[in-house]
Amino acid sequence: MQEVKAQLDDLDDCMKTLGRARGHFHFADKKGYSGVGLYAARKPRQVRTGFGSAEFDSEGRYIEADFGTYTVISLYVPSGSSSEERSRAKFEFMTQFKRHLLELKASGREIILCGDWNVAHKEIDLKNWRSNRKNSGFLPEERLWLTEIFDQVGFVDVFRRLDDRAEQYTWWSNRGQAWVNNVGWRLDYQIATPAIAQKARRVEIFKAQRFSDHAALIVDYAVRA
Repeated sequence: MQEVKAQLDDLDDCMKTLGRARGHFHFADKKGYSGVGLYAARKPRQVRTGFGSAEFDSEGRYIEADFGTYTVISLYVPSGSSSEERSRAKFEFMTQFKRHLLELKASGREIILCGDWNVAHKEIDLKNWRSNRKNSGFLPEERLWLTEIFDQVGFVDVFRRLDDRAEQYTWWSNRGQAWVNNVGWRLDYQIATPAIAQKARRVEIFKAQRFSDHAALIVDYAVRA
């Protein structure tokens, strides 16, 4: 879960635990802002919040949990669309986080990073790509950053490994009829190390019910805990 916009005291027992799954969270210092979470039916061996960034860890953008030989991460990359200041912050986040991704890859653990990356990678990943080439979320530098994560760092875009169809989006503006007309962006990804990415068997963007401007990205992996 990303952008939970809550503090621990805001959560009742039903939010802290969903069925057999217990919630683990990284809340922002600022109330009503950002925040990420993970729900797990099995108890993680270890949970860590933040990725060692003095600038961004206070914003509640990163949580990771270890299960057996693999680690699951919930990530919320800054948007960058609200102002020039936030755009600069997004690029600084990208620079710092790429270094962290290199460390994760070098750890030898299998990694699954789930989250709102706030970047549409290719033209197939948003409806109106021509008119958005100068907008945050589809800037050439942002797209190149994702390409480097795949081609240089060595992570895999799990959804695209199994589904190469056009018009597969996870975010739609609340303005106009974007949802109804499927005028969207694919901003949410599960990015994984190659071995565990090969174990993905099914992907789905859940659109049967609309909960927010994002839709849940579901991936089933044939992995034992």
